[in-house]
Order: sequence, then structure tokens, then C-alpha cells
Amino acid sequence: MPGIHPGRHHDVAAHRAEVLRRARMNAEMKARPAPRPNQLGVKGWMYAGRYSIERYLYVLHRLTGIGLIVYLLLHIIETGQRVAGAPAWGALMALFETPVFKALEYLLFAAFVFHGLNGIRLLLTELGFFLGRPAQPVYPYASSVKRHRPLTFALMALAALVLAFGGFSFFFS
Repeated sequence: MPGIHPGRHHDVAAHRAEVLRRARMNAEMKARPAPRPNQLGVKGWMYAGRYSIERYLYVLHRLTGIGLIVYLLLHIIETGQRVAGAPAWGALMALFETPVFKALEYLLFAAFVFHGLNGIRLLLTELGFFLGRPAQPVYPYASSVKRHRPLTFALMALAALVLAFGGFSFFFS
């Protein structure tokens, strides 16, 4: 009885095909959900996107921490080579005097300085210093990040200064 239900779907076969097509699309979309930010792995914490300088410092802090742990393990292995005798130790120390190792040693120094000073910044921030006095919240709410940003810039300027002096003494003395 075609005249009973007037409307858009007067063709039942076309309507059934459309319903099945939409059901298939929904099933496909549910089968492969988009990855959430916390499921992206390393790529998720490397991409800073629209974030501020604190996010970049967070990524660098992680990378320098991993680098310092790798150095610690390599240093223990290198120190263990002392057992091999004086000739082997002398050859290893001669290898460490090459320009490539001098540059890597400076990168290690830079990682140590950055990681240490950024750690101090994080400690002071977590303890609530440089946040100012509590106030009644008034819309638009003030961001607490902007309150400790001068500390961030001061410590990063100090890091640049230490790296400049360290680089001078590393390569020119």
C-alpha cells in the first residue's frame, strides 16, 4: 500500500539499502577508533603543537634524563675496562681525547646543566613558589603558568650562561 505512509522513503528497497550502508559505516568507524593522546607513545609527548615553552622544556627534560641514564651505564662499563690492564686503559683514554668525544662530552655537560636547572624550576613550581598570593577567582581566570614564567626564563638564561662559560673552558683551555 504505497499511499499509507507518504514521505521521503516511499521506495522501501532504497530505504533498506541506505540503512544498511549507514550501519556498515558505523561498524567500520567503531572497528578502528582514533588513537587517544595518551596512546600515541613517544610521538604523543614529542608533539607540543599549540603548547607553551613549558611543554618543550618537559620534552627536553625527559630526553636529557634518558641521555644521562644512558651515560651512567656507559660510564660504569668504561670504568670496568680498567680491569683489562694499563695498555687497554691507555688506548681507551686516547680514544676519549678525540674531537668527536670532546663534542659528545660537551653535549653531556649541556644535558646535565639543563636537566639540573630545569629540575630546580620544577621543584620550585611544584612547591608553590612564584605563584603569588591567593585571590578570589574572577572570570576570565588568570593562568598560574604566567606567574612562574619569569622563573623559567631566569633559569634558562642561567643555563645559557653556564653553557657559554663551560663551552669556552671546554674548547679553549
